[in-house]
Amino acid sequence: MKKQVYHVLGIMSGTSLDGIDIAEIYFEIKNDTWSFTLGKCATIPYDEKWVTRLKNAISFTPEELDSLNNEYTLLLGTIINEFITSHDIQNLDAVCSHGHTILHQPQNGFTLQIGNLPSVAQYCNQNVVCNFRVQDVELGGQGAPLVPIGDKILFSEYDFCLNLGGFSNISLEFENKRIAFDISPVNTVLNFYANQLGFNFDNQGAISRDGVVNLDLLNKLNALEYYKTQFPKSLGFEFVKAIVLPLIEFHSISTEDKMRTFTEHIAYQAWQALTNFNLLNKKMLITGGGAYNTFLIERLQHYVPELTIVIPDAKTLEYKEALIFGLLGVLKLRNEINVLSSVTGAKHNHCSGFIYSIDAS
Repeated sequence: MKKQVYHVLGIMSGTSLDGIDIAEIYFEIKNDTWSFTLGKCATIPYDEKWVTRLKNAISFTPEELDSLNNEYTLLLGTIINEFITSHDIQNLDAVCSHGHTILHQPQNGFTLQIGNLPSVAQYCNQNVVCNFRVQDVELGGQGAPLVPIGDKILFSEYDFCLNLGGFSNISLEFENKRIAFDISPVNTVLNFYANQLGFNFDNQGAISRDGVVNLDLLNKLNALEYYKTQFPKSLGFEFVKAIVLPLIEFHSISTEDKMRTFTEHIAYQAWQALTNFNLLNKKMLITGGGAYNTFLIERLQHYVPELTIVIPDAKTLEYKEALIFGLLGVLKLRNEINVLSSVTGAKHNHCSGFIYSIDAS
């Protein structure tokens, strides 16, 4: 008989480079219904050296990537171990870790999340479940987004789940199946320009609010080919570096105007992603760091006034992705489906991830 209660850590590092999210989670399953409780949670920020390396890693050679992967795995395992020790966390079933995405090219059958080497189990002194994306890409899927199965299991009371992180992505039930896809870049772009002004991020969208929309840039952003593509589809930082930033930089406007224009673009594309679904009397849960960007939420509500937008408590808002990767790890331990082909486009639903035990590492 399978266990009904699990105690795990969920670990997530997003493309916005805010840091490593760690969430202690208690899961319980009764009569096929899952519930969760979040315990100790923290975001461990990267120092400037690591931010620079992770930003530049997209251009690394294979040898440099191998070195980076080994060093990052040590960093990640050490941080997890320190978190467990400092909070006196005991009797964990597993550490469930996403790692950090460096390359995401599903069209080429390739995705790389560093920090998922077997040695991570030894470094954090725990059994680890990780590397959830690779198998899906091998099965012809996008390897992303993976969070929607968690939306389905843990947040089914909402009609839509929108995440505003490094990228925005949407998850919903449609024609009796779960669908989801990446919509557009968000904090990968906004943080890039906030950094140029000496800030880590655009606090509550204050910088963007003071800018002016450049209609030529906005129209060109909205005309990008990706937005014409049907789901399943996903984005990586390659899209931002190769297409989005060069397009923005082509326009000789102030940084504030660039951020204002891109904020409008984010809201518009979210609206476009929702236009095929009945929005009346529907509820949408918004999580991710972008939920703190009150100006962005205002612009989104401008486009979808008929939709009820719900922003949850701070822990759920900030650690939802870590929470769901904890769930993916538990589903892997139970040998149950944790990736949906209706979301990723893989050949079939599957149970993804690798389990590394302390002894085997």
